[in-house]
Amino acid sequence: MEIKDKLGAIEAILFASGEPIELLRLAEAAEVDMETLRSMITLLNERYDDCGSGICIKKLDNCYQMCTREKFASNIKTALETKRSAPLSNAAMEALTIIAYNQPVSKGFVENVRGIDSSSVVNNLVEKGLVEEAGRLDVPGKPIVYRTTSVFLRSFGLSSLSELPPLTGDSGQGVLEGFEDEII
Repeated sequence: MEIKDKLGAIEAILFASGEPIELLRLAEAAEVDMETLRSMITLLNERYDDCGSGICIKKLDNCYQMCTREKFASNIKTALETKRSAPLSNAAMEALTIIAYNQPVSKGFVENVRGIDSSSVVNNLVEKGLVEEAGRLDVPGKPIVYRTTSVFLRSFGLSSLSELPPLTGDSGQGVLEGFEDEII
């Protein structure tokens, strides 16, 4: 397969998926090694930049996803008549911060840190796709543990959890403030 065909294959796979695709899986499907894949994605993004494209390829942890450029969000919302979800409440931001920095964690852990029942808050974060079930603890009752998702990374403009800002003070309260407006 020629390079232009491999570039086309990568682009087609990412477009058709609509979801993040693992680096290894994408490399295998495009029949290239990992280093070549990274270079090809950089090349595709440069092409998108050069022509003022409304799309780009974002790295999310060990995955890549084709996304629309943030500067066109209002145009997309107008065209698709999508309504912005209500911003996250302070309680939801607090729970999300606890999960992001300590994952995987149970609802009980979140409740212990917050000092209040957090079941509905965590369930709301699951419904919004910001957190997901990550298994169960091997303790009596086998509580479910939660972790953040690629939707969380994308919503907060992060490529990986290592890009989270450092916690300040004991609580970390307010660490994710300023991002509420970015969550759709």
